[in-house]
Parts: sequence; C-alpha cells; structure tokens
Amino acid sequence: MGDRNKKPGQALDRLFANERETGEFRFDTSVARVFPDMIRRSVPGYTTIIPMIEVITEQYARPGSYCYDLGCSLGASTLAMRHGIGDRDCTLTGVDNSAAMIERCEHYIALDDHPLPVSLRCEDILDTPIENASVTTLNFTLQFVAPDRRAELMGRIASATLPGGVLILSEKIRFESDTEQSTQTQLHHEFKRANGYSDLEISQKRSALEQVLIPETLAEHRERLINAGFSQVMVWYQCFNFVSMLAIKSH
Repeated sequence: MGDRNKKPGQALDRLFANERETGEFRFDTSVARVFPDMIRRSVPGYTTIIPMIEVITEQYARPGSYCYDLGCSLGASTLAMRHGIGDRDCTLTGVDNSAAMIERCEHYIALDDHPLPVSLRCEDILDTPIENASVTTLNFTLQFVAPDRRAELMGRIASATLPGGVLILSEKIRFESDTEQSTQTQLHHEFKRANGYSDLEISQKRSALEQVLIPETLAEHRERLINAGFSQVMVWYQCFNFVSMLAIKSH
C-alpha cells in the first residue's frame, strides 16, 4: 500500500527491511537516524499525543517547579513541554540513556525558537534525581524499564510530584483477554502495513523488541500508579494497543 504520510527529507526507516539475524533492539546511532520516521509509522496516534503533551503541560506546569521528560529520545515531547511551559519560570530536563539520541536531541533543541533553557542528561532514568515536579512525562519509556524496577521509579516520581502535579505516561499495553490481544495486535500490524512496512519488517522488529519491550495491562499500570501515591489515573488517549494516561497527585 505504501506510506501515505512520508515527509520529504525525512530519513526512511529500513532497518529491518532485509533478512537479518535479529538481536536485541537498541537505541543506537542507526535507530536515532531514522527514529522520527520509525515512531510515526509504528506507533498509532503518536502525532496526536505529542501536541497534547503541550496542552497538558500548559495546564499543569507551575512556576518555580521542575518538569521532566524521562526517556526523551530526540526531544519531541521535551519540545512539546517547552512550549506548554511558555514563559513560566520552570526548569525543564530531558533524560535518555542513549548518547546517540541525546546528540540528535541537542540539535533539535537548538533549532527550536524558544527561550526556555533545556537541560539534557545522558543517563539511566533510574538514576535521575527528581524533585519539586509539576509535570513529568514518560512517553513510551516505562515499557523498556525492567518490570521489577517500575514500582520504584513510579514511587520516586510520585513522591517528587507537587500537589496538583501530574505524570503523563504513554505505553504499549497488553490485554487480559486473548481475543482482544489478538485483535488489537492484528490491527496494529495493519497500521504498520498501511504505512509501508513489509511483513518481514514487522516480524523482525517485533522479534527484536520482544526481548526488551515488556508491556503490561492497563489494570497493572493503574494499580502501580495509585500505590505510588497518585490519586487519579485516567486514560486520555488510546489507539489499538497504545495508550496515554494522566496520573494526578491530589492537592
């Protein structure tokens, strides 16, 4: 069918186009180079979620607070947060453990015409100090954190979040019903085919990601967030097996 939405001048994701020995998926230089095309063609709703992060940040960012984009990759959600903060006196920090991603992120941050400084840190988000936060974003990041470390991370974020502050959590999820899981997975694969990916590309990328991307059910996410200290957890966006949640800490 071909990609209906290919943008001129954008590096095309062909990393899994040829048969290869599939290893663990890594956010290396080759992925960073094609990442904007990869995520747009792989994650349904990504181009909706990013501008809505700006809207949510505009609503919840508080002067004098810290805002974090944990797992910032090339900075799409960081830039959305930057514009949502506007002229408020906030400290904005983007964190990613991939040096290749941070290097390209610095480039995009520099190109963005906005006066708010952005601090970028190349480190594991599990090691990032978090304090006095009004808005924190994990945009398809938690799914790459080891499952036995996720509660610890959510607890640290919740403890550091100011009353009335929020966490924006976007994730690929799995479903408790095998039938729904099968249907939603098939629809996701059709989305990829509609965007020009071949069956070989879909299969090989899925095999690579299965080793590092561990999805959970919506119920598991809700329970963890409530246990961490957030008072409300709501889904504000879903398309197939991809969701974005808003976790709010009570005043």
